[in-house]
Amino acid sequence: MARRVGVIGFGLAGRVFHGPLIAAEAGLELAAIVTGDAERAADARRRHPKAEIVSDVSELFSRDDLDLVVVAAPTPRHLELAERSIEAGFATVVDKPLAVRAADAERLVASAEERGVPLTVFQNRRWDGDFLTVKKLIDDGALGDVWRFESRFEWISSRPRPEWKSGTPGAEGGGVAYDLGAHLIDQAIRLFGPVADVYGELDVRREGGVNDDDAFIALTHASGVRSHLAMASLVAQRGFRFRVLGSASAYTKWGLDPQEAQLAGGLSPLDAAYGVTDEGGDGLLGRDGETSVVPTERGGYREFYRRVAAALEGDGLMPVDPRDAIEPIRIIEALQARA
Repeated sequence: MARRVGVIGFGLAGRVFHGPLIAAEAGLELAAIVTGDAERAADARRRHPKAEIVSDVSELFSRDDLDLVVVAAPTPRHLELAERSIEAGFATVVDKPLAVRAADAERLVASAEERGVPLTVFQNRRWDGDFLTVKKLIDDGALGDVWRFESRFEWISSRPRPEWKSGTPGAEGGGVAYDLGAHLIDQAIRLFGPVADVYGELDVRREGGVNDDDAFIALTHASGVRSHLAMASLVAQRGFRFRVLGSASAYTKWGLDPQEAQLAGGLSPLDAAYGVTDEGGDGLLGRDGETSVVPTERGGYREFYRRVAAALEGDGLMPVDPRDAIEPIRIIEALQARA
């Protein structure tokens, strides 16, 4: 019997990521969606006609027919809602970042452990196809000893941002460092291990902006590898997505993993084309003048909720250890304090 899931929030995270991915997992049933916005409620009913639409989060937490709660609300509310979910005894998924402050994230993890409540963080970009390709090349030794890892997540967009994103100060969870850096730092640590030193630049480019929309974070890992991470929400030209420089070779990849755009466009995660990089979008391995195309691994966001469903049945661990989320938050929090 499928485990019943309640999702809090139906903005980008709930609508584009969590809703479709939960609906695609046979071991889960999207039973309830919380949104107080009339337009989003109508959209949720259209997309998920079997789910009950709830306008108040307290109603969700008072229910006894749910097995899992997903916190897909704005970042500043993650702590409050995750605390309530854990206290109510629900297995809990929190969209990244787990919290705005590392001490709060540590408290959430400790509370979940003390109560025996499963807790995980939606670090879906561990299953980006290009990231999986980078990991495979490193594991296979194709690059030799990696010296420098360069990772960019940028887009060209002047579209209005949600009010909470445009109006929340960087130190309170707004800005691209919390939004995108939570992914890029997590990816770098997964590849190269603990961080020994950090340098960062958090800049505000929009007139009247209250949070960073252009950020650069440099990590020196204890292993000696240097990670240079760039993230921006308004650029005139995008750079490469990955450039990995090693003693034997290098790998460069342009273009973003397709899964977010596919989900936003209505493609089912069950479709054969889901997660597949378009022709011509693969990266290059080698030295200048001697490069070869590397087929990009298929992206696999479905793996996150597959593992969640299995863990709820006692088969394996949750897909992301929530303790992994603490160090990226600590890094971003420290940079925001200096900005």
